[in-house]
Formats: sequence, structure tokens, C-alpha cells
Amino acid sequence: MLIAFHKPYGVLSQFTPDGSKNRPLSEFGFPPNVYPLGRLDADSEGLLLLSDEPELNALLLRPEHQHHRIYWSQVEKIPDGAALKKLEQGVIIDGRKTLPCRAHILDPRPLIADRTPPIRFRKTVPTCWIALQLVEGKNRQVRRMTAAVGFPTLRLLRVQIGQFQLGTLAPGTWKNLDSGERAAVFAKSERKTPYN
Repeated sequence: MLIAFHKPYGVLSQFTPDGSKNRPLSEFGFPPNVYPLGRLDADSEGLLLLSDEPELNALLLRPEHQHHRIYWSQVEKIPDGAALKKLEQGVIIDGRKTLPCRAHILDPRPLIADRTPPIRFRKTVPTCWIALQLVEGKNRQVRRMTAAVGFPTLRLLRVQIGQFQLGTLAPGTWKNLDSGERAAVFAKSERKTPYN
């Protein structure tokens, strides 16, 4: 079984509470014996996969399998070409260089409903949405990457894994993937993101 879940803001990628105000996955009515494949931080949103098939974890998450994940990051200020190139070439986080990725500005901006609670707003500082296509997912990696090049992430959504897109799945809802959707999850992504 493979499930796609649109994880809302303030939801943990685990079934047990951690003592914080964040909600656990146990509140969303998943079938028994499923667990998350990878994770999204509580303050991140978007596509989270769950399964009862242990072998899928390594297949999807190990960087050597080159399994792409696409994130949309709303950042402070407008990154220039040099900043995007730095992201693509890799930045140093905790003494380790991130793997090469794809990065570009989303123009036009994606139509995404406002988050509750809303992001920090400053009249004098513009924001911009960028897309990042990665094959690795270290702890808070996208946030740390954008901060490293001077553009802090204000809001983060994972919108695609493999060729399976979050699409119109509403926040807080989930679905069992059919055979075609499952194949899309495991399909190799094109080198360029589909959001150009």
C-alpha cells in the first residue's frame, strides 16, 4: 500500500505526539501498519508518502537512486542568478556540500492558499517563490540551503516526488495510490522541473 498525504503546517511526520502543540499523524485516520517514507518538518507542508512496505524507504530516500523531489520555497527577497547558481552547485551545511540540484524562480507565482498561521510579513521586504529539485533530503535542508545564500525560507511545500505531483489533494487529506500513480512516484523525473 502506498498513500499520498497532503501534510498541513503544524503536523508531525510521526504517529505519536512529541509534547509540542503539533498534531501527530494518528489524527488523520490512516490504515494500520503504515509509516511515513521520509519526513517533512512540522513547519513544512505538502506531499508525504506513507506505506506498509519497508523496502520502499531505501528505494525512495537514498541519494544514489537519484529519486527527485521538488519543493516550492517562499523566500525573503528576490534571488538573483548568482544565488540560484550557488544553490544548484551545492552549498556547505555542517561541513558537507549538498548535492547538485535544480533551482529557479517560479514565475508566475504559484496560486497557493494562505497558510494558517500566516507567514511573517514585512512591508519593506519582498518575497519570491523558487522551485528546488533535489535528490537528497537532509534535516531542514531546503531551509538551510536558502538561508546559506541569503534568502531565508518563509514557507515550504513539497509538491512532487518522482513524477507524482501533489496536485489538487487538499491539506489534511490523503489517498491510496493506484498503479499508475504508484508508477509515477518511482519514475525518474526529467532533469528540468515541469514548473518552468
